Amino acid sequence: MAQNFDMVVIGAGPGGYVAAIRGAQLGLKVACIEREHLGGICLNWGCIPTKALLRSAEVFHLMHRAKDFGLSAEGIGFDLEKVVQRSRGVAKQLTGGIGHLFKKNKVTTIMGEARLVAPGKISVKTDKGTEEVTAKNIVLATGARARELPGLEPDGKLVWNYKHALMPPHMPKKLLVIGSGAIGIEFASFFNTLGADTTVVEVMDRVLPVEDAEISAFAKKQFVKQGMKILEKATVKKLDRKGSTVTAHIETGGKTETQDFDTVISAVGIVGNVENLGLEDLGVKIDRTHVVTDEYCRTGVEGLYAIGDVAGAPWLAHKASHEGVMVAELIAGGHPHPVKPSSIAGCTYCHPQVASVGLIEAKAKELGHEVKVGKFPFVGNGKAIALGEPEGMIKTVFDAKTGELLGAHMVGAEVTELIQGYVIGRQLETTEQDLMETVFPHPTLSEMMHEAVLDAYGRAIHF
Repeated sequence: MAQNFDMVVIGAGPGGYVAAIRGAQLGLKVACIEREHLGGICLNWGCIPTKALLRSAEVFHLMHRAKDFGLSAEGIGFDLEKVVQRSRGVAKQLTGGIGHLFKKNKVTTIMGEARLVAPGKISVKTDKGTEEVTAKNIVLATGARARELPGLEPDGKLVWNYKHALMPPHMPKKLLVIGSGAIGIEFASFFNTLGADTTVVEVMDRVLPVEDAEISAFAKKQFVKQGMKILEKATVKKLDRKGSTVTAHIETGGKTETQDFDTVISAVGIVGNVENLGLEDLGVKIDRTHVVTDEYCRTGVEGLYAIGDVAGAPWLAHKASHEGVMVAELIAGGHPHPVKPSSIAGCTYCHPQVASVGLIEAKAKELGHEVKVGKFPFVGNGKAIALGEPEGMIKTVFDAKTGELLGAHMVGAEVTELIQGYVIGRQLETTEQDLMETVFPHPTLSEMMHEAVLDAYGRAIHF
């Protein structure tokens, strides 16, 4: 006999589990179906464990700078196995917490693979057989996986995807990272800090290509200073694998050259998990592996929603979670505001960190805005100097006519924690005057945010 629910969520990643909990809080009878691990890619193989690895690399880097702080440290080293163990432990702690939250909120957990067999009807293949589940409302939160390009497929030994890189079978000596988006550059930063001879290949004209050009250029300068080799407008045409060596054929400017590496990480984007769900039979529109939705995550099929990575860009956990809340409230009869992608911050946890929200300067101009741009360097901030982190900058882009904050872009220490100030500013539709009249505490890194606003109007004080 089929189990019946008000709302069933397929996928327990940061979008799915949040949607399930919020639905239950609103009085709905909710089930969440997950085929592998509660927490999805983010908690198990993405956001969280990578940050644990990067924290270890950050501490290792600081230990080497002990003299700069009047300290001494000798015999500095690392145990990669223990670094990875810590990362896995952090992930395990958080995924266990989701199970507790499901019990607390009376969300039914069903472990198995789901397939939509008819509107409102799901077949779930579990280790005990097949279960039938029905629901008036179904939320697809199936996430995404790493894109694999022909000839660059990971094998787990010489060529890795993000999962292999999180549990590396060896410490790379000479590493090639294909792709300089958030995933690629974070792994490049981690292994480079631990001593790998690291080369990054990016097909676009700059690293971190979604970021503002000035921020990308600043970050690249720091990466090169740290010993990374950056190849832009370059393509890895093929990989020859032999023994313990990978020979990469890299094309730059019409010329192809070969380089040998012992490890390659492929980070060339993601594809949505849309297969084997029965979506096509229900008439769900799919565009380049992602489910097409409206601003309220509705698929066009009655009672069927799609949230998070499977529903397209931006591919961010916090976007997925917010969509999960919005959809749950919509199903429960509420009137939530749609998620605005332009007010969602993107954060990259390389060294130095990069964070941004809204329009880059070039895009703002392309859209016809007359802009005022402000910039402030970390070297002009007392707290940054005291921290020993004088390399960085903050950039703001305002509409010259209305004072609207169109975008904010940062590179430097802890900018992933600072960016939320500008996110709130955009959400509340603050003007330059509101931000100028806000008192920022001293001494803090956040004072640079104030100065970058002032600079856009020729009023910066400390630089």
